[in-house]
Amino acid sequence: MPSPKPVWAAPNPGEELGLVALDFELTAERVISAYRHGIFPWPDGDPRHPVPWVCPRRRAILEFEAMRIPRSLAKARRQTKLRFTINQAFPAVIRACAAAPRPGQGGTWITPAMITTYTEVHRRGMAHSVEAWYGDTLVAGLYGVDAGGVFAGESMFHRVDNGSKLCLLHLTDHLRARGSPWMDIQQLTPHLEALGAREIPRAEFLHRLREEQAAGRKLFPPEAT
Repeated sequence: MPSPKPVWAAPNPGEELGLVALDFELTAERVISAYRHGIFPWPDGDPRHPVPWVCPRRRAILEFEAMRIPRSLAKARRQTKLRFTINQAFPAVIRACAAAPRPGQGGTWITPAMITTYTEVHRRGMAHSVEAWYGDTLVAGLYGVDAGGVFAGESMFHRVDNGSKLCLLHLTDHLRARGSPWMDIQQLTPHLEALGAREIPRAEFLHRLREEQAAGRKLFPPEAT
């Protein structure tokens, strides 16, 4: 079943969230198609409930030229003993993201079904992870989906100070080296806003997404992983 288009977004009560559809079709095919249309699933964590597919009225993006790296983080990057890899431990990263503490939240949206589906999306070459290692121990990471030339970040975790932020810097260096000017971060958070992320209107986001897709960039060629 093809993904619904963002223009189908219902007015209320899901207008701000950009609710497009509610269903139980959390399949790899549907996820891949959804991201290519600027849509992503946002489950509430209860497997009894249908999955909301959303395209928010305002979308958060991180433009690499506008990034602001605090001095403390730049120093941590210079001095780090961590080793960074790409696509070497996707299942472990997404499980760690699901288990990460979320103060003020009742749980995680990364349900077992999400883990299964996104791992399959990864197997098909469209979901990717960045890992940080201390020796042979995985200590931080992030994952997301290639929306056809734009990386859509999903979640991150850390077990050491600055671990997830350093993974993000490793990712942005990787994307910039392949010509990508920005990434989709979906929702604006304080620590990403501090790095220079901002919100743009849905229509602008969808226009920019189509432009990047038309460029035909390969963000994760096999030799890069």
